[in-house]
Amino acid sequence: MASYDERTLTSIADPINQIESAPRLLLFGLQHVLVMYAGTVAVPLILGSALHMTPGQVIALISADLFTSGLATMLQTLGWWKFGARLPLIQGSSFICVPPMILIGSNYGIPTMYGAVICCGIFTMLIAPVFSRMLRFFPPVVIGSVITVIGLSLMPVAGEWMGGGDASAADFGSFRNLALGFATVVLIVLVQRFGRGMIANLSVLLGLIAGTGVAAVVGMTSFTHVGATPWVAFAHPLMFGMPRFALLPALVLSVSMLVVMTETTGNCLAIGEIAGRPTTAATLTAAFRADGLSTVLGGIFNSFPYNAFSQNTGLLSLSKVKSRYVVAAAGGLLVVLGLLPKIAAVIAAIPRPVLGGAAIVMFGMTTMAGIEELTRVRYRGTNNALIVAVSLSVGTLPVASPKLFAHAPDAAKLFLNSGIFLAAATAVLLNIFFSSQKKAVEDVDG
Repeated sequence: MASYDERTLTSIADPINQIESAPRLLLFGLQHVLVMYAGTVAVPLILGSALHMTPGQVIALISADLFTSGLATMLQTLGWWKFGARLPLIQGSSFICVPPMILIGSNYGIPTMYGAVICCGIFTMLIAPVFSRMLRFFPPVVIGSVITVIGLSLMPVAGEWMGGGDASAADFGSFRNLALGFATVVLIVLVQRFGRGMIANLSVLLGLIAGTGVAAVVGMTSFTHVGATPWVAFAHPLMFGMPRFALLPALVLSVSMLVVMTETTGNCLAIGEIAGRPTTAATLTAAFRADGLSTVLGGIFNSFPYNAFSQNTGLLSLSKVKSRYVVAAAGGLLVVLGLLPKIAAVIAAIPRPVLGGAAIVMFGMTTMAGIEELTRVRYRGTNNALIVAVSLSVGTLPVASPKLFAHAPDAAKLFLNSGIFLAAATAVLLNIFFSSQKKAVEDVDG
């Protein structure tokens, strides 16, 4: 058995392929699941409510979502043939595709909606090699800007969770909610400061557990609903009947997947920077194919389009555990949660303010990864500062003013309401615009 020092050296040499012990896989995997659980479960809740599904159908959607998220995560991390980036990317339901799915389901019916999901998954797999060639337009100035915006664009999610999860609720932003959220931040920071080794690496998990314990003591969470939840629930494919295929719904969701692919590009670049493995075009192609295949499975299992979850990017920096096998273990846990809803009900009892406190730390770490990348950019004698300034400002517009593009056409909103897409498009275009000047500066310096 390898000594601690040998394992540490192996981890430093190739942290992505580091194989952890079974207990560490389970604990670190669980930490990833707790981070992404609320975000991915929110998607079936929103869709089910908008399409007026029965409570039983919504529960089935949640189970199917968790089950397919787990399969998608294992495909992305472990890889199969030419599918999967083999990076520590956890997969979850894409919020970007929710509005068009609701539109399609309301006007064409649920079978047509899932037919469109299958079509957009196939489209993603087919276009993957073409879209991945855009990587050459992502130099450090673009990468840093995109990663920074990824972190900043997640902050409204953290704020909503901190306030209690429902902005329309009477107690949203109450002292109790905010105190619980900030207490969780303090707990995580304390574990990071005074913990050693594995304890420090599990700071988010321990903070979530401690924060939930505090919430239980003061009466802000309850596990009573766990008893009424069944132990086993299998994911039933084609629960709403055979999928139907129509051209316009398929095109609408395929356009949405272009935005999803842009976000996957940013997440792959962020993970690559954090883990010390530069992202290549081949890696992106494999990642897109995994997104596409997972989305096809989503259409079959009454689930959703999938992409890499930004929420978990900061956790890699904070925990310093970057093994893809840890995230694959998280995928396995998600599959189990999809089949055992009683366990999922326990996790669902974690109060939103506790999740918000953890999110502040993790999303901030994602932002920090982007800032760190921007420190490597050369600014003197170039217009890189202007590229960063404009792309960051444009990318944060949907966050700063969510109703800014309210009057835009629905198709345009898919792009305009994605800060990550806006930041990437702005940075890429400005970098191309100033590229001739950069080349002249490099020639002079040379």
